[in-house]
Amino acid sequence: MQDDSTQQDLSLGRCRADYEDALQRLERRNFSTRMWCKDPNLWTKDPDQADSIVHGLGWLRAPDLTREHLGNLGAFRDEVVDAGFEHVVHMGMGGSSLAPLLFQRTFEPGEGGLPLTVIDTNDPATIERVESSIPLAKTLFIVASKSGTTAETRALGDYFFQRVKSETDADPGASFVAITDEGSPLEDLADERGFRKTWLNFPGIGGRYSALSYFGMVPATLMGLPLDEMLQRVAPMENGSSLHTPVADSSAMRLGAAMGALAQQGRDKVTFIFPESLETLGMWLEQLLAESTGKEGTGLIPIAGEPVAPPDNYGDDRFFVWVHLQSQFDQEREAAVEGLKDAGHPVAEIELSDLLDIAREFYRWEIAVATAGSVLGINAFNQPNVQAAKDNTSDLLDTVRDEGSLPELDYCLEGEPLKISGDCSGDTTEAALEAFLSQANEGDYFTLLAYLTETDSTTETLQDMRLTVRDRLKLATAVGYGPRYLHSTGQLHKGGPNTGLFIQITASDEPELGVPDEPYSFSTFKHAEALGDLRALRDNDRRVLRIDIDGDLEAGLSALKRAVIEATS
Repeated sequence: MQDDSTQQDLSLGRCRADYEDALQRLERRNFSTRMWCKDPNLWTKDPDQADSIVHGLGWLRAPDLTREHLGNLGAFRDEVVDAGFEHVVHMGMGGSSLAPLLFQRTFEPGEGGLPLTVIDTNDPATIERVESSIPLAKTLFIVASKSGTTAETRALGDYFFQRVKSETDADPGASFVAITDEGSPLEDLADERGFRKTWLNFPGIGGRYSALSYFGMVPATLMGLPLDEMLQRVAPMENGSSLHTPVADSSAMRLGAAMGALAQQGRDKVTFIFPESLETLGMWLEQLLAESTGKEGTGLIPIAGEPVAPPDNYGDDRFFVWVHLQSQFDQEREAAVEGLKDAGHPVAEIELSDLLDIAREFYRWEIAVATAGSVLGINAFNQPNVQAAKDNTSDLLDTVRDEGSLPELDYCLEGEPLKISGDCSGDTTEAALEAFLSQANEGDYFTLLAYLTETDSTTETLQDMRLTVRDRLKLATAVGYGPRYLHSTGQLHKGGPNTGLFIQITASDEPELGVPDEPYSFSTFKHAEALGDLRALRDNDRRVLRIDIDGDLEAGLSALKRAVIEATS
């Protein structure tokens, strides 16, 4: 079914009957009208969750609200440029950073715009690399947090505020901007420190639904991207999913119905196929799908960054989404997608005229995921399992304050250069991995959780490992860098179906950068988050191994890669 205005086609094969049934159920429930009227019963009958739904649908009007403030946004960009700033650093986590990260990695700055760098980590090597690459006195720093309490964002903001204060003659507050919700502690901090500007976001917008609000549009404005044109691209999707639109007439709702219906039939691995120019869109989609639906033992499991493979490399748990650019014909991927269809796999195809259509995709997928949540019968606007890892981290940092260090892990296997914590079998890394992976069942998925500095070479090695597991064990696979994934797929890991096998990887850090006004470093902070999430996964009876690299990172990753190859051979 092709929709010319929104470039979407669904090829569902033998899964079409389930999809059609889901469409009919949504229509009988008058889904589109009740969604716009913020009826919480579309997602859950639990009265305790009603407020999170009623107050979580403000994103439906975000494009209109942003259109009303285009003048203010443009004037602010002119003010920043006229003040002599030459660079923008955006600090945030999860929904506060993933849209800006997409803009940074996908677009060049437009006319009159500034280059953007996003920091969504407490990794000290990354922080130092960013600091050494920017003109500190001529950089505008954005501190973005919906709640105003995000620990990583607060630490980063404090760090760079002190650096500007100590290393330049400028008023440090004039180099800072806040994006937050009204009444948050960040609003108070921005006032106390004299920030240049505080953007109070529109009410009722959760972080992962905030791309078309100030959280996404302020950094896009500063980059010089054409917001008016981008918002025009959203209009067909808005009109096609409006108050009284039949569900079958909305491409976004059809996509959501398909995802929900197929997940109920075991095809819960929504597997994205992108050209290289759109790869970062997958990171934004990971959070939207995982955090919105991964709860109550069910959910959509987003698989991004897996290169497309022949049909025989996949199990019957996949729903493929091929997103491509009209201007970039990709014969190899097109042939691969046709092969998936011929093999009976369901495929959604979405075509973008050019990169500016990404704004349209934000809205399509927000509607689609809200629709899928209704089909699955879960609240798509809360994240009940995220807090556990945060609480664990907070407790561990209190331990550091009291005792000076993090608690030691118990290792079941120690050897150069790898140490393993968990249920081990055998006396080698290869044997331990083989026993761990032997627990995999049909329909499971495998994830590498890497608390490592994100570099091209590290990513390449992690990719090699995941693809080895996919191709040999027929498992869907993912890679997440910590702590980014905690604010993205972390909810799914603990609250979604217990079908994941997780390997958490850590290594020592250089340099040691201190967190301002705390007795610990960014490295200790990062390792506390890793240990906190490990405990949360174990508390939720997830299958997880922890592997610490002792010594040289490259040598450790190479050894782990060899062990994965051997364990799956």
